[in-house]
Formats: sequence, structure tokens, C-alpha cells
Amino acid sequence: MLSVVIQAGGQSSRMGEDKALKPFLGSPLIMRVIERLAPIADELIVTTNRPTDYAFLNQRLTADLKPGRGALGGLYTAVASASHPFVAVAACDMPFASKNFFESARRLLVKEEADVVIARTDEGYEPFHALYRRETCLPAIEAAIDEDKWKVIAWFPQVKVRELKPAELKTFDPPGLCFWNVNTPEEFQKAEYLARQSD
Repeated sequence: MLSVVIQAGGQSSRMGEDKALKPFLGSPLIMRVIERLAPIADELIVTTNRPTDYAFLNQRLTADLKPGRGALGGLYTAVASASHPFVAVAACDMPFASKNFFESARRLLVKEEADVVIARTDEGYEPFHALYRRETCLPAIEAAIDEDKWKVIAWFPQVKVRELKPAELKTFDPPGLCFWNVNTPEEFQKAEYLARQSD
């Protein structure tokens, strides 16, 4: 059983407006992310500290459970809020979030008895388009927060992390766009253009 958690907690400082609510091909970007991942979700949650802004989604909304703890606190909220054993976490500003990636990651996680299935790209780990096993990850994340750690992967040594190799990523996400998060108006425009070509 899979919980899909869309994180809408960022500041959108480079965009100049809330990225999640900015129209993307005619509807809010977060709607696109939800529509792409809803087919695989047994439960769908949006994490946000501004629930009134997101009420129109008619989804379950959850505020930060560890306020002021940055990205690690956001990840804790995502995993803690989920009620199913596997938790797919995706950022609200990823217009090409991939259900195929998460379905492939779940099969791998079960087969190899991993706790996290995550990609490592040229930018580093991609924790906000990754799959987590709630039972093992939640206490490890909580312990890291209790120890006043801030790095979002500070707790990885405590669990079994399955890192995806570049060749595997090509089969998990053939277009190679699922980790792209749009931060500027220019990136937003480019993503819309690519979405028109591929959708």
C-alpha cells in the first residue's frame, strides 16, 4: 500500500510567487503533480503550512509536524503523516513527477528489502522524488532531528539505502525529467514547452 505525499512547503523565492499555485498549462502546477501521481496512490496527502490556499484541491492537507526544521522537518512530516508502509515523496514543483519511477522503486524496495530507494544525480541525492519505508525511516529521521541534525540525508547511515545507478534511472524514468524542479519563470516556460511536446 502506497502513500503519495506532495510537498508544498517551499518559499518560491526565485519564482516571485507560489510555484505550486502558478498556472501550468492552464491549471495550478500542484494539480499537474497530483494528477500524475494519483493513479498509484492508495492515499494522497499534501503538506503545507497554508491550508486555506490549498483547500481547493480537496485533498488531505497536513501542516509541518516539526516547524522550523527545514527540509528534514518537511521529510519527517511527509513520512509521519502517511498511513501506509511505503511513502512516495514528491515536491510540488516537479512537473514531470513520475508514477513509473515510484512503481519501479516500490518493486525494487520490496525485492531487495531496502528502506529508501533514491536517485543520485549530478546534483546529489534526490530526496524529494524518492520512496521510503515508513517503519524504518520514521524513527531514523526523528532521531536525526532530536540530535539537531539538519541535512536531509543525515539519517541515511541508520537505514538500508538503495541508490539508483544512471542506467537504472533510464528505465525508471526514460525521459529523464522527473527530478527537474522549476525555480524560475524561465524554467517554468521551458517546462511548459516540454510538457506540450510530451503529454
